[in-house]
Amino acid sequence: MLTTYTCSLQMAATAWFPATPSSFYSKPFFTITCKAHNPLALSFTKIEQEPLALYSSVQAFAPATVANLGSGFDFLGCAVHGIGDTVSVKVDRHVRPGEISISDISGQCPDVHKLSKNPLCNCAGIAAIEAMKMLGIRSVGLSISLEKGLPLGSGLGSSAASAAAAAVAVNEIFGKRLSVEDLVLACLKSEATVSGYHADNVAPSIMGGFVLIRNYEPLELVRLKFPSEKELYFVLVTPEFEAPTKEMRAALPLEIGMPHHVWNCSQAGALVAGVLQGDLLMLGKALSSDTIVEPKRAALIPGMVAVKKAAIEAGAFGCTISGSGPTAVAVTDDEEKGRLIGQQMVRAFQKHGNLKASANVNQLDRLGARLLSGVPSN
Repeated sequence: MLTTYTCSLQMAATAWFPATPSSFYSKPFFTITCKAHNPLALSFTKIEQEPLALYSSVQAFAPATVANLGSGFDFLGCAVHGIGDTVSVKVDRHVRPGEISISDISGQCPDVHKLSKNPLCNCAGIAAIEAMKMLGIRSVGLSISLEKGLPLGSGLGSSAASAAAAAVAVNEIFGKRLSVEDLVLACLKSEATVSGYHADNVAPSIMGGFVLIRNYEPLELVRLKFPSEKELYFVLVTPEFEAPTKEMRAALPLEIGMPHHVWNCSQAGALVAGVLQGDLLMLGKALSSDTIVEPKRAALIPGMVAVKKAAIEAGAFGCTISGSGPTAVAVTDDEEKGRLIGQQMVRAFQKHGNLKASANVNQLDRLGARLLSGVPSN
């Protein structure tokens, strides 16, 4: 008689690599089959083959994102061209096999020193670890260098961009074995430690363009194709004000009335229609019309109500809070007009919120996270 037992990666690691963090391991990777009368007669069968490293080092970039877009709370987001985070990953013999080390964190944002180099406490590290687990990497260790191009707590998907760039970099090193859904799930593990289990930042950062999250169990991601012949510019105005995601989520109502529910559902539908048709007038009106989330968060960001009014009066098709804030995002179809709109929004933050702010005008990023460079393995 044969008895089969499942041995987890953690059990094996305890014997082979005692220093490996237990949280690194979850998936079973071999079975033990033994005769009932002699449990010491073991045979091992791996259930997946570890991929080889095709690169000795890679560099990947992931773009910023605008999540929610008004009434699309937690299920709709898009990627923004030109700004984001860059992660370099290399096979490092000084790192224990199967582990991740963060060697360097740099960037222009003033709070970059607050980021931990402990991979279990860093968004890039957590996502990289999850990607390694999915790939079954046990024979080599990796080191990470993170370059922050996004300010922390800005409402532009800063943590998601770090996670996306790291997960994509790890996947690229080992031959792109993971699917888009796998990469998003790896990043969701990271996002859950920062702002909650929602993919409206990480999915568009990985996939590019507009993405709708239809379901989480199982994960279902829907690409919304904005017409390539249409121009779309985001006016992103970020004040010098911290709006921690967890605090901004805590301000949201636990219950809503049926009229608000019906109204927001109709606006979410109009958002999707506006994206697919390239109708910026419809898109702008819909993203400006959230009556559930935006009013609660706007009250916590000094000057936000006046900033939104200033953007629309300056010619924007619509304006709302990017993610959980404090960045305000307006949409237009012309870059020069976008600069003028941004100037008015900056002035409104100063006048009505007593906050200094900076403005950027960026197009839609249609590519998502991507490999920038790689050094092939010898």
